[in-house]
Amino acid sequence: MSSLHSAQSPSVPWWRVHGFLIGLVLAVILGFIIPGPGSRHGGLHAEVVSNGGIALILFLQGLSLALEKIKSGAANWRLHVIIQSFTFAVFPVVGLMLNGIVPWLFPDQPQAVRDGFLYLCVLPSTISTSVVLTALAGGNTAGALFNAALSNILGVLVTPILVHLLMQKTGQTGEFGPLLLKITLLTLLPFSLGMLARPHVKSLIEGHKVWITRISNGVILFIVYAAFCESVEQQIWHRFGTTLTLQTGAVVVALFVFMSLLVWGACRALRLNREDSIAAYFCSVKKTLAMGVPLAMLIFGDRADLTLILLPIMFYHPLQLFVNGLLANRLVQR
Repeated sequence: MSSLHSAQSPSVPWWRVHGFLIGLVLAVILGFIIPGPGSRHGGLHAEVVSNGGIALILFLQGLSLALEKIKSGAANWRLHVIIQSFTFAVFPVVGLMLNGIVPWLFPDQPQAVRDGFLYLCVLPSTISTSVVLTALAGGNTAGALFNAALSNILGVLVTPILVHLLMQKTGQTGEFGPLLLKITLLTLLPFSLGMLARPHVKSLIEGHKVWITRISNGVILFIVYAAFCESVEQQIWHRFGTTLTLQTGAVVVALFVFMSLLVWGACRALRLNREDSIAAYFCSVKKTLAMGVPLAMLIFGDRADLTLILLPIMFYHPLQLFVNGLLANRLVQR
């Protein structure tokens, strides 16, 4: 979810263009200032609202998924293999490597942050910003749309399975059956219902895309607020402080740069044309916060250190928007 569509119009105020990022910052600040209502069993009943909000987000994502626009990009199988391989194979392998390297670099970093990097690496791509940036840079827009949508459809089930498998690799286990049932009820079911309902309300949805985005973003901001409330109540930040934030930011930047170079290198080695290379890059390096936050609530929701798990994706999200926005504008000038 992003406002990059609006970013192309100079008449739109900057605070509207970057409204979601501003909202993220405010949600974090509010969580530190007023943690009581949003904490577990607080007055806002965050655990109940969050579960309903997760189902709502996935339903709206299903409603917004224009399958009729995706068909034109379905035939380019080489592009699909590259993007999905990076999203659900190469990135997770890099996540496992990070899990071994980060403790050596930062021995005091809590396990929750390492889990957060593993989680970041198995998330699907974004839809809206991947397509917008590909179009802006002159890439294969149809291919980007097909792959971004496909990775989100696959991600509803593949991401939790990969999280489970990777946690086992790092010595952490948990019961997966009840989790899979909960994910199916709160994500796959509403997502499928949204896709089935779309043909009947297509004109209404197309005319109210802005409000759909605002509702989804509002739920995400509430979940982020609630996560930070719980972490403050549990005094997690008193234990780790500023050093942890700086360490996490440094690793996120290194991960983003490494994956960006790896994707461009693979595109060159496989001799993709310019349009497909641009689509492959923007779809392969992007990670979705819109689906990442709700899924994290389902997978890690009972953990008091959920905020630390979300920390890598919350750093990665603005970084990918900023750098890729500059890169797209640079590519279109060539």
